[in-house]
Amino acid sequence: MIDAVDGASWRPEHVTDPDQLARLRADPTVQVVDTIEQQRHDLARLLSAPPPEVIEEPARWYYYPWRRTLVHLLGPEAFQTLRTDRNRNKITAEEQERLRRLSVGIVGLSVGHAIAHTLALEGSCGHIRLADFDQIELSNLNRIPGTVFDLGVNKAVVVARRIAELDPYIEVGIEPSGLALDSVDAFLDGLDIVIEECDSFDVKLALRDGARRHKLPIVMETSDRGLLDVERYDLEPDRPLFHGLLGDARAEDLMGLSTHDKVPYVLRVLEPAELSAPMAASMAEVDESLNTWPQLGGDITLGAASVAATVRKLGLGAPLPSGRVRVDLEAILTKLSDPPPPVELDLGHDGDADPEPPPADPRAAVAHAARLAPSGGNTQPWRFTLGPAGLDLDLDPSQTSTLDVAFRGSHVAIGAALFNARVAAARHGLLGDVEIRPDGDRVATLRFADGADPELAGRYDAMLRRVSNRHLTEPTPLPDDVAPALSAAAVAEGAEIHLVTARDRLRELAELLGESDRLRYLTEHLHREMMRELRWPGTDGLDWGLDVRALELDASDLAKLGVARRADVMALLAEQDLGRALGESTRDRIGAASGLLVVSVPGHEPADYVRGGQAVERVWIEAERLGLAVHPMSPVFIYAVDDEDYRELSPRYADRLRRLRHDFAGIVGLGDRHVALVMRIGYAPSVSVRSRRLSAHRTVRDALEAGSNL
Repeated sequence: MIDAVDGASWRPEHVTDPDQLARLRADPTVQVVDTIEQQRHDLARLLSAPPPEVIEEPARWYYYPWRRTLVHLLGPEAFQTLRTDRNRNKITAEEQERLRRLSVGIVGLSVGHAIAHTLALEGSCGHIRLADFDQIELSNLNRIPGTVFDLGVNKAVVVARRIAELDPYIEVGIEPSGLALDSVDAFLDGLDIVIEECDSFDVKLALRDGARRHKLPIVMETSDRGLLDVERYDLEPDRPLFHGLLGDARAEDLMGLSTHDKVPYVLRVLEPAELSAPMAASMAEVDESLNTWPQLGGDITLGAASVAATVRKLGLGAPLPSGRVRVDLEAILTKLSDPPPPVELDLGHDGDADPEPPPADPRAAVAHAARLAPSGGNTQPWRFTLGPAGLDLDLDPSQTSTLDVAFRGSHVAIGAALFNARVAAARHGLLGDVEIRPDGDRVATLRFADGADPELAGRYDAMLRRVSNRHLTEPTPLPDDVAPALSAAAVAEGAEIHLVTARDRLRELAELLGESDRLRYLTEHLHREMMRELRWPGTDGLDWGLDVRALELDASDLAKLGVARRADVMALLAEQDLGRALGESTRDRIGAASGLLVVSVPGHEPADYVRGGQAVERVWIEAERLGLAVHPMSPVFIYAVDDEDYRELSPRYADRLRRLRHDFAGIVGLGDRHVALVMRIGYAPSVSVRSRRLSAHRTVRDALEAGSNL
């Protein structure tokens, strides 16, 4: 093992002998760097807490003889965990571990210096093998990030030192004599990826021939116009060398060429038509006014980033074919343009969303009241048929979503519409019998008669004002009369309530429903449906779905929602099982609620949910009469009954959703009953906007035109 080249050491010494350590620390010519307590503090503060064995891993002392410096560092696992923490999650912890198992060989350390350092910087390999026979010269310092202290030192030694000073746990091997045709195989043995950046065309060809024999991918970056070249000999062992650009040329034929004699081969590899004009012009001046072709430090640095990205793809098994591409900054900079103006949302009052005044005609007023009912995502899953004899309430199957398992949520919404219709009919002296059907699209019928119900009629104005209020509330305790009043409202419609007000239980529910929201975001079809329901002023129609202003988010959370809309982002979070912040809004709101209220029904047939919907609306109106703000909530599992339902909701997370529902039922005391709706209640300011409704001509049909006998 080579530890020094011409007297220049490059490998730090792991000091394990206590006496040697004491001597070094006592030596006034040795600088001691000991920040181990800060390192341990930073390690312990990581949000993704390392396991105890990493936290407790013994620290190490390393002596760097070329600097005469002794450094106290975390042990290898702790060091890697802390040093690469800021990579996450552009590189995940699992990906980082896979990359650390890579062995990468780099030949040619003018361009290769920046590449080697970038790979080490990112932790994209655990072993680097370096080859270059040359020494650092002053003319190299336009592109090699060395210093004047490195002049006269072998290039491989300079890179090895720089890597050791960054991360002493990366294994580095060097070939300070460079490569010859007969040493290529030994250099390639044990590597996973080869990076070729040398000047000698015979070695270039020999490396590719060797990579083909060893079935290794080989990567080259040429700084002019950012040319990145990949040859996948691991996948295509019969692939021609250099993509066939050099024909049948052999390494032996290209040995010892002068810079001038290399030009024809350089041009064939770089493709004359693809060279930048300054590079092409410089080729004509090689050995005339120029010693060699020009290279710029910025281009070299860009190339290192391109190669590092390529190594990550290769190391992680991502799709990457053979071929070449140009990352041409000069061309890219000619395409500078102003960004599109941001879509500005008017977050203020929306006059168009004020409640519609009820029609003067009593029967039309009944249909109008039904239209004002709440529905999941404001999807309005109903069609109404209005005639002289009554109002039919039909299911509109086109307005369903995956959460609406077996149309159970739709039946709750239609039940709420039926309750509103009853209230309006009572107010106008039209209240007759109600028929709830057991199945089919015709869900219920309200008959008109001369009936009256003063108690129902007295809820008319409150029914017209009812609104979803998603403001963050204050955790003010509920007065003693609230629970009995809400319970009585539910019982009047054949349902029950389960009211949770204890702070510890609310915290449990906040975590549980926050996790449900996370799974909703991370399930592709649920996320797609949820984003479809969100409506953005100035972009979308607002008479269907949820106006984002009604979410009562501050500017920061609204900006985050813009990111959460992206399906590709959610797919990445799902792949890594991350995204706890996706449930933050729900956790915050439940955590600050006065209570969480669940309306339940005894069965799970359509008629049960219709009755549950009537109870939901009656409870909601009663809550608002008591001065409470009501925020309906839809955990993913809300209408799931059996295993098939959970699989339909989210095949990937079915088991988790089942457990969440089980835990939810236990906390709220649901027993064997079924949820009609979950509501957060508390005290909050007035809403910013009200959700609009589809116009009556879209949802209300005339009985005569519909062929109904109403």
